Amino acid sequence: MWRAPQWPMLSAMSETTTVKQQSTAAFYGQAVASFGVAMGAVALGIYFLDANAWVRGFLAIGVLYLVTSCFTLAKVIRDRQEAGQIVSRVDQARLEKILAEHDPFQKL
Repeated sequence: MWRAPQWPMLSAMSETTTVKQQSTAAFYGQAVASFGVAMGAVALGIYFLDANAWVRGFLAIGVLYLVTSCFTLAKVIRDRQEAGQIVSRVDQARLEKILAEHDPFQKL
């Protein structure tokens, strides 16, 4: 009985196509510098604010809470995106395996 040739290229495709998304050093430095300037400006603004110490303290705690919430939100979004990519890669590998093993001339 005749069998269709196996295409090794399909099964090797998922192994060789690894995409790494990595930021450049310049982008990382710009992000750190921007964060530092923003936090410094807010800290100076709160320090020189013509208000009671309790009001300045409340604003400072509010800013710190906002910053920690932003870091947490960014991490959660990144983790969800990475989990979606892993599921997508597994589904792609399954599809490639099915296509590689499929014989269109075989009777059902």
